Amino acid sequence: MSKKGERRRAEVIAAAVEIFARDGFNGASFASVAEAVDLTLPGLLHYFPNKVDLLLEVLEWRDDNSGIPANSAAIGWRDMLEQLQCLNRKNAGMPGVVRVFSILNAEALTENHPASDWFDERFSHIRDIMAGSFARGIAAGEITTGVDPEMIANEVIAFMDGLQVAWLRSPDKVDMVKSFDSYVARLIRSIETGKD
Repeated sequence: MSKKGERRRAEVIAAAVEIFARDGFNGASFASVAEAVDLTLPGLLHYFPNKVDLLLEVLEWRDDNSGIPANSAAIGWRDMLEQLQCLNRKNAGMPGVVRVFSILNAEALTENHPASDWFDERFSHIRDIMAGSFARGIAAGEITTGVDPEMIANEVIAFMDGLQVAWLRSPDKVDMVKSFDSYVARLIRSIETGKD
Protein backbone atom coordinates (compact mmCIF):
# COMPACT_ATOMS: atom_id res chain seq x y z
CA MET A 1 0.00 0.00 0.00
CA SER A 2 1.25 3.49 -0.85
CA LYS A 3 2.07 6.05 1.86
CA LYS A 4 -1.04 7.99 0.84
CA GLY A 5 -3.10 4.81 1.15
CA GLU A 6 -1.61 4.09 4.59
CA ARG A 7 -2.42 7.64 5.73
CA ARG A 8 -5.98 7.29 4.44
CA ARG A 9 -6.38 3.95 6.18
CA ALA A 10 -5.14 5.51 9.45
CA GLU A 11 -7.70 8.33 9.04
CA VAL A 12 -10.47 5.75 8.62
CA ILE A 13 -9.37 3.91 11.79
CA ALA A 14 -9.24 7.18 13.77
CA ALA A 15 -12.74 8.11 12.57
CA ALA A 16 -14.04 4.64 13.43
CA VAL A 17 -12.61 4.94 16.96
CA GLU A 18 -14.61 8.15 17.49
CA ILE A 19 -17.80 6.78 15.95
CA PHE A 20 -17.65 3.44 17.76
CA ALA A 21 -16.98 5.32 21.02
CA ARG A 22 -20.10 7.40 20.44
CA ASP A 23 -22.48 4.80 18.95
CA GLY A 24 -21.00 1.39 19.73
CA PHE A 25 -20.37 -1.11 16.96
CA ASN A 26 -24.00 -2.10 16.52
CA GLY A 27 -25.23 1.50 16.48
CA ALA A 28 -22.55 2.82 14.13
CA SER A 29 -23.12 2.78 10.40
CA PHE A 30 -20.40 2.01 7.90
CA ALA A 31 -21.62 5.00 5.88
CA SER A 32 -21.04 7.35 8.83
CA VAL A 33 -17.38 6.30 8.93
CA ALA A 34 -17.04 6.94 5.19
CA GLU A 35 -18.68 10.35 5.56
CA ALA A 36 -16.38 11.31 8.45
CA VAL A 37 -13.31 10.92 6.22
CA ASP A 38 -14.91 12.27 3.01
CA LEU A 39 -15.00 8.91 1.28
CA THR A 40 -17.78 7.30 -0.69
CA LEU A 41 -18.98 3.94 0.56
CA PRO A 42 -17.19 2.17 -2.34
CA GLY A 43 -14.08 4.19 -1.43
CA LEU A 44 -14.24 2.95 2.16
CA LEU A 45 -14.76 -0.62 0.91
CA HIS A 46 -11.41 -0.30 -0.84
CA TYR A 47 -9.74 -0.12 2.60
CA PHE A 48 -12.12 -2.30 4.61
CA PRO A 49 -14.42 -4.81 2.90
CA ASN A 50 -16.98 -4.60 5.72
CA LYS A 51 -17.69 -3.11 9.15
CA VAL A 52 -16.44 -6.23 10.97
CA ASP A 53 -13.01 -5.95 9.32
CA LEU A 54 -12.89 -2.30 10.39
CA LEU A 55 -13.88 -3.22 13.96
CA LEU A 56 -11.14 -5.84 14.23
CA GLU A 57 -8.61 -3.35 12.86
CA VAL A 58 -9.69 -0.78 15.47
CA LEU A 59 -9.21 -3.36 18.22
CA GLU A 60 -5.77 -4.37 16.91
CA TRP A 61 -4.78 -0.71 16.62
CA ARG A 62 -5.82 -0.11 20.22
CA ASP A 63 -3.79 -3.05 21.51
CA ASP A 64 -0.77 -2.15 19.36
CA ASN A 65 -0.81 1.28 21.01
CA SER A 66 -1.56 0.08 24.53
CA GLY A 67 1.93 -0.92 25.61
CA ILE A 68 0.85 -4.46 26.53
CA PRO A 69 3.93 -6.62 25.90
CA ALA A 70 3.40 -9.19 23.15
CA ASN A 71 5.90 -11.67 24.58
CA SER A 72 5.95 -11.60 28.35
CA ALA A 73 7.03 -15.13 29.15
CA ALA A 74 9.71 -13.96 31.58
CA ILE A 75 8.35 -10.67 32.89
CA GLY A 76 8.56 -10.27 36.65
CA TRP A 77 5.37 -9.57 38.58
CA ARG A 78 6.49 -6.15 39.83
CA ASP A 79 7.56 -5.13 36.30
CA MET A 80 4.21 -6.34 34.98
CA LEU A 81 2.32 -4.24 37.56
CA GLU A 82 4.50 -1.25 36.72
CA GLN A 83 3.69 -1.69 33.01
CA LEU A 84 -0.01 -1.74 33.87
CA GLN A 85 0.41 1.49 35.84
CA CYS A 86 2.13 3.08 32.82
CA LEU A 87 -0.70 1.86 30.56
CA ASN A 88 -3.27 3.27 32.96
CA ARG A 89 -1.52 6.68 32.94
CA LYS A 90 -1.47 6.60 29.16
CA ASN A 91 -5.17 5.68 29.06
CA ALA A 92 -5.99 8.64 31.31
CA GLY A 93 -4.93 10.90 28.44
CA MET A 94 -7.07 9.07 25.86
CA PRO A 95 -10.68 9.03 27.08
CA GLY A 96 -12.03 8.42 23.57
CA VAL A 97 -9.91 5.31 23.13
CA VAL A 98 -10.85 4.02 26.58
CA ARG A 99 -14.52 4.71 25.85
CA VAL A 100 -14.54 2.80 22.55
CA PHE A 101 -12.71 -0.13 24.10
CA SER A 102 -15.02 -0.28 27.13
CA ILE A 103 -18.15 -0.07 24.96
CA LEU A 104 -16.96 -2.71 22.52
CA ASN A 105 -15.80 -4.99 25.36
CA ALA A 106 -19.26 -4.90 26.95
CA GLU A 107 -21.08 -5.06 23.62
CA ALA A 108 -19.04 -8.15 22.65
CA LEU A 109 -20.84 -10.06 25.44
CA THR A 110 -23.98 -10.06 23.30
CA GLU A 111 -24.82 -13.12 21.27
CA ASN A 112 -23.03 -13.46 17.91
CA HIS A 113 -21.06 -10.23 18.28
CA PRO A 114 -18.22 -10.20 15.72
CA ALA A 115 -15.59 -9.21 18.31
CA SER A 116 -16.59 -11.79 20.91
CA ASP A 117 -13.80 -14.24 20.06
CA TRP A 118 -11.24 -11.43 19.87
CA PHE A 119 -12.11 -10.21 23.38
CA ASP A 120 -12.22 -13.78 24.77
CA GLU A 121 -8.77 -14.53 23.36
CA ARG A 122 -7.37 -11.20 24.54
CA PHE A 123 -8.70 -11.73 28.07
CA SER A 124 -7.22 -15.24 28.25
CA HIS A 125 -3.87 -14.04 26.88
CA ILE A 126 -3.56 -11.14 29.33
CA ARG A 127 -4.75 -13.24 32.27
CA ASP A 128 -2.16 -15.91 31.38
CA ILE A 129 0.62 -13.29 31.23
CA MET A 130 -0.36 -11.91 34.64
CA ALA A 131 -0.94 -15.29 36.28
CA GLY A 132 2.42 -16.49 34.96
CA SER A 133 4.15 -13.44 36.44
CA PHE A 134 2.51 -13.98 39.82
CA ALA A 135 3.32 -17.72 39.72
CA ARG A 136 6.99 -16.92 39.07
CA GLY A 137 6.89 -14.52 42.02
CA ILE A 138 5.61 -17.33 44.23
CA ALA A 139 8.27 -19.73 42.94
CA ALA A 140 10.97 -17.13 43.65
CA GLY A 141 9.71 -16.66 47.21
CA GLU A 142 8.71 -13.03 46.53
CA ILE A 143 4.94 -13.65 46.86
CA THR A 144 3.28 -15.55 49.69
CA THR A 145 2.47 -19.14 48.84
CA GLY A 146 -1.25 -18.87 49.64
CA VAL A 147 -1.85 -16.58 46.65
CA ASP A 148 -3.78 -17.98 43.67
CA PRO A 149 -2.09 -16.46 40.58
CA GLU A 150 -5.17 -16.73 38.33
CA MET A 151 -7.47 -15.25 40.96
CA ILE A 152 -5.15 -12.26 41.46
CA ALA A 153 -4.87 -11.81 37.68
CA ASN A 154 -8.67 -11.80 37.37
CA GLU A 155 -8.87 -9.26 40.20
CA VAL A 156 -6.37 -6.89 38.57
CA ILE A 157 -8.17 -7.04 35.22
CA ALA A 158 -11.56 -6.52 36.86
CA PHE A 159 -10.29 -3.57 38.90
CA MET A 160 -8.72 -1.93 35.84
CA ASP A 161 -11.77 -2.40 33.63
CA GLY A 162 -14.23 -1.31 36.33
CA LEU A 163 -12.15 1.72 37.22
CA GLN A 164 -12.13 2.81 33.57
CA VAL A 165 -15.93 2.68 33.44
CA ALA A 166 -16.22 4.66 36.70
CA TRP A 167 -13.78 7.26 35.34
CA LEU A 168 -15.64 7.56 32.04
CA ARG A 169 -18.92 7.99 33.89
CA SER A 170 -17.62 10.52 36.40
CA PRO A 171 -14.20 11.91 35.42
CA ASP A 172 -14.46 14.82 37.85
CA LYS A 173 -14.89 12.46 40.82
CA VAL A 174 -12.68 9.52 39.84
CA ASP A 175 -8.93 9.96 39.61
CA MET A 176 -8.07 6.91 37.53
CA VAL A 177 -4.30 7.21 37.92
CA LYS A 178 -4.30 7.79 41.68
CA SER A 179 -6.90 5.07 42.27
CA PHE A 180 -5.01 2.44 40.28
CA ASP A 181 -1.65 3.34 41.79
CA SER A 182 -3.18 3.08 45.26
CA TYR A 183 -4.73 -0.29 44.40
CA VAL A 184 -1.40 -1.64 43.11
CA ALA A 185 0.39 -0.49 46.29
CA ARG A 186 -2.23 -2.26 48.45
CA LEU A 187 -2.01 -5.39 46.31
CA ILE A 188 1.78 -5.53 46.63
CA ARG A 189 1.59 -5.12 50.43
CA SER A 190 -1.00 -7.89 50.65
CA ILE A 191 0.84 -10.52 48.58
CA GLU A 192 4.56 -9.76 48.99
CA THR A 193 6.53 -11.89 51.40
CA GLY A 194 7.91 -10.07 54.43
CA LYS A 195 11.50 -8.96 54.34
CA ASP A 196 13.62 -9.80 57.38
